[in-house]
Amino acid sequence: MKVGILQRKAAWEVLQAVSAGAYADFALDRVVRKYGLKGVDRSLVTELAYGSIRYRSLLDSWIDHLGKLSANKQPPLLRLLLHVGLYQILKMERIPESAAINTTVELAKCSQLVKLAPVVNGFLRSVCRFIDLGKKLPSPIKTSERLAQEQSLPVWLTTDLISWCGEIQAENVAKAFNKTPSFDLRVNSIRESQKNVQRELQSEGIRSNYIEGIPNGLVLNNGLGDLQTWPGYSEGKWCVQDRSSQWVSPLLEPQSGENILDACSAPGSKTTHLAELIGDEGEIWAVDRSLSRLKLVAANASRLGIECINVLKADALNLLEEKPDWKGYFHRILVDAPCSGLGTLARHPDARWRMTPEKVDELVILQERLLNAIFPMLRPGGRLVYSTCTINPNENFRQVERFVSRHPQIKLQNQKQIWPCLEKGGDGFYAAVIENT
Repeated sequence: MKVGILQRKAAWEVLQAVSAGAYADFALDRVVRKYGLKGVDRSLVTELAYGSIRYRSLLDSWIDHLGKLSANKQPPLLRLLLHVGLYQILKMERIPESAAINTTVELAKCSQLVKLAPVVNGFLRSVCRFIDLGKKLPSPIKTSERLAQEQSLPVWLTTDLISWCGEIQAENVAKAFNKTPSFDLRVNSIRESQKNVQRELQSEGIRSNYIEGIPNGLVLNNGLGDLQTWPGYSEGKWCVQDRSSQWVSPLLEPQSGENILDACSAPGSKTTHLAELIGDEGEIWAVDRSLSRLKLVAANASRLGIECINVLKADALNLLEEKPDWKGYFHRILVDAPCSGLGTLARHPDARWRMTPEKVDELVILQERLLNAIFPMLRPGGRLVYSTCTINPNENFRQVERFVSRHPQIKLQNQKQIWPCLEKGGDGFYAAVIENT
């Protein structure tokens, strides 16, 4: 196989898997393991696959404009292959146009698309000529449609974004969705200091910086190989957690010796953070419907050396029926609710194409039921934090304000929306602090 073909073939396979319904991160991991790709090869596959998925709508616009058939009329396999080639031409400046074209054509020749190799070659060359002439795709007049095309987002989402935060911030948020996400770590304060972890990583050539406003956070400036081989991983000195996610657990202000419930726990980054905040002294219950995901919670806790976490497979909607003695039992409760995930589109490139307004409406109903089911387990004087990784006010401010209006005995202490930020990085997150008076 010619140089550079394997990485493109792997990326193409990721696109095919996602098109068939797989989640991008799982598809990428499976393909990378299949071909044993590491280091720069893995990075290239990740960039090609995630970039092509992220910019799917924009790439389709180019096919619609310059192809003999529109994108939705192209054979699906050909359409995805054109995405791989197009993404390199449009978004990867370090890859020469000739390399992008030649490797994509070679992939066609080595596959069932062999007879369409001339089509691939002709289309990609026409794109390059179009760009060389200084031409651009026609831009829609309506702002939401223009933003959707330029930043490769569903029109319903750009329309909502503008209504939520105005045109200027909507543009910044949309651009942040397409920024490569930061790689953040949370230092395990029980086992090591932030300074020492930074020094150990530096000894292996892995550079990092402190994250403003996040006490135990580090952002990596580079990464070398498999993170499980990095200093401190096996000793449980740190874990991977986005900076915005690290902001949530401290809002509970948990104290040593308290009873704490994480009602939607898996995979457990916030659960283990809570355990670190109480010095591993107390009783934390990690609840989730998925046994396989609960195993991740247990595995993470074990690696981090945390012993105060108990896991329970249960549906949080029916938790009080299963555990009637938990009524009024917990000092602190975290409801990190299932949500649309619209704050994490940079990290999950396929999520923008999976979510729909109808699915959001269903999630709003589920979140309301969760809050109603979980709240009776909070003792008087206790604190509940409701959090999501979305930016949709129906799931956030409006959801919480409706909940508070139905319960006169509770007080909304504060609430905050963190938007995806182009300059500072971090996912979009929301959290509300609720007191049971």
